[in-house]
Amino acid sequence: MILPLPVKTPAGEKDVKFIDLKEYPEFFADMEVGFQPPPKPTRSFGDAVASAAREAKLEVVQVGNFEASFVPTQKDFSRLDERFRLPPDAWKQLPQYESYGFAVFKLKSGEMKVHPMAFSFPQKKARTLFFPTVHIHDGKMHSKAHFDHALFCQPTHDERPATRDWKESRGHPKSFMQMDKVKGIILADQHCYKQEMRGMLANKDTFLTVEV
Repeated sequence: MILPLPVKTPAGEKDVKFIDLKEYPEFFADMEVGFQPPPKPTRSFGDAVASAAREAKLEVVQVGNFEASFVPTQKDFSRLDERFRLPPDAWKQLPQYESYGFAVFKLKSGEMKVHPMAFSFPQKKARTLFFPTVHIHDGKMHSKAHFDHALFCQPTHDERPATRDWKESRGHPKSFMQMDKVKGIILADQHCYKQEMRGMLANKDTFLTVEV
């Protein structure tokens, strides 16, 4: 999986920090609990949780059951395994990613289970939250794609107007998340927000921007 990132440039291959969530496979199942009606008294909470020497190769980081790399620029894909390169013609259809970096994830060989993945990176635009929602499955860029996504965010009080059309969690994450496993990517005492994207939609990335 290749995820384009609007990184602050110039970017180095260590600018993205990968976060291992292997020990919290229920991350998104727990997050969904925060947007459901409160459980009945007879139901337990647990039941609800479902260019050097010929171009040095990019570093591969072990992130749980995944191998991950950060590709600082499009031209740096030449330093990555050929399996993770898009056809040259595909980039011509994606001029918006000319100055982007890219996070690449590959599931390790063997019987590996998919688990949540996370990373942080220096953003190009301040006060803008980026969701990589563009779909490319056949090497071609289509104007529309089938979406089955749930986007989550945790804005501060001043940023909440940007989520006016999003669904708010019924409580703070400490009431429905296992806070000892979130690796610091969620605050315990701040509501979360959710936006669903379902069906055939415009094939583009999603930005949530706070007006200043």
